[in-house]
Amino acid sequence: MDKIIMKNLAFYGYHGVLKEENMLGQKFYVDIEMYLDLKEAGMTDHVRDTVNYAEAYGLVKEIVTKKCFCLIEALGEDIAQSILSRFDRVDEIKVQIRKPEAPVEGIYDYFGIEIRRRKNG
Repeated sequence: MDKIIMKNLAFYGYHGVLKEENMLGQKFYVDIEMYLDLKEAGMTDHVRDTVNYAEAYGLVKEIVTKKCFCLIEALGEDIAQSILSRFDRVDEIKVQIRKPEAPVEGIYDYFGIEIRRRKNG
């Protein structure tokens, strides 16, 4: 299946279990793969036959920067369900969220989640 890739989207958000995370905020990085048939768009060269990724980006930005979740699992689920419901052409989505400044003592690149959801499933 074809896909649209949105890679390494960076946002400042207020998600976390600790009260300080919700007050101070931190960086989040999001990768999205939207699975859909891109043949028609490739043949017509018209945005109406695909997903406008600027609109998808705006939706993700709104969710990450304006909403507040305790868990990045809930953040990822909200992103996935919002894109699936907003964009009819998207059949499946994969969302990866990385949290590089998690309040965990130790040396690491990030903590994160990856979810994959299908329409009607």
